Amino acid sequence: MIRFENDYTEGAHQQILQRLVETNEEQSPGYGTDEHCEKARSYIRKRCAVKNADVHFLVGGTQTNTTVIASILRAHQGVIAANSGHIAVHETGAIEATGHKVLTLPSDDGKIKAMQIKELFDAHWDDVTHEHMVQPGLVYISHPTENGTTYSKTELEQISKVCRECGLPLFMDGARLGYGLVSQDGDLTLADIAKLCDVFYIGGTKIGALFGEAVVIIKEDLKKDFRYLMKQNGGLLAKGRLLGIQFEVLFEDGLYYEISKHAVEMANMIRQAFVEKGFSLRYDSKTNQQFPILSNDVLAILGEKYSFSFWEKVDATHSVVRFCTSWATKKEHVEMLVADIKGLK
Repeated sequence: MIRFENDYTEGAHQQILQRLVETNEEQSPGYGTDEHCEKARSYIRKRCAVKNADVHFLVGGTQTNTTVIASILRAHQGVIAANSGHIAVHETGAIEATGHKVLTLPSDDGKIKAMQIKELFDAHWDDVTHEHMVQPGLVYISHPTENGTTYSKTELEQISKVCRECGLPLFMDGARLGYGLVSQDGDLTLADIAKLCDVFYIGGTKIGALFGEAVVIIKEDLKKDFRYLMKQNGGLLAKGRLLGIQFEVLFEDGLYYEISKHAVEMANMIRQAFVEKGFSLRYDSKTNQQFPILSNDVLAILGEKYSFSFWEKVDATHSVVRFCTSWATKKEHVEMLVADIKGLK
């Protein structure tokens, strides 16, 4: 079985494993205060073009989202997100478990618009009974989204402007950030994101690392006591260097971008094969996730050799499924899939 159901089926990039072995018997201080974490922070700050950005390393995406969001919101506040956002549908109510409501906005492609944020914000404050309702206190977006779509620089500028006008911090989930940064139609850089967001994270778990996410805090008043909250949420890893080493390797020579580009190239080979065969795509994704609409018969045929994820039912005989590539996807496996797609009748 050749697996295309997610982008974390493999372990870690060989260079990361090699560095972990090479440094295995080093003695270093714990909790992310070692020289490898400091080097990784310096590389990330340079890419972000923000010398005083705080950079913290956590283990996984859900832990990162809950820690960041709970650190920003007061008890009576909620977080604005797309109705398909990861925190709204795929984190088992983790945000609500911290005592904060997810305030969802309708979205067909996974993105939300500046106008929607403003309308929700104004509707809250224009209601004379607003103190009886959850107050919007933060905006959450992801790049790429759950559906593989990406924000343009113009779209992010518009969202950032509204957030700053309304006094709402802007948080970007970057679990798959590398794939968004190198997408064919993407025009955002890490420096752009650092300029327009108040806090975001750079995903490692899905892009070459064994595990790990790098939280980048730009806004000064969000930095205070964050390490206390990491500890409280089980995110202050004693052997913190294991995270720092991985991001050190990913960012010292551009490996993060190189392996992200490979995944996107593989995904676009799959995308092109489906399109050329006449299949429709549910979302216009140019990243590592592709969402063809396939009949039950085609699903059965492809399912004999390949694993992929069910996404949603279209009708009794058709479904949207997800084919997901990663930094480690083998070109020969993609070529086999492409050949089988072309051979479908």
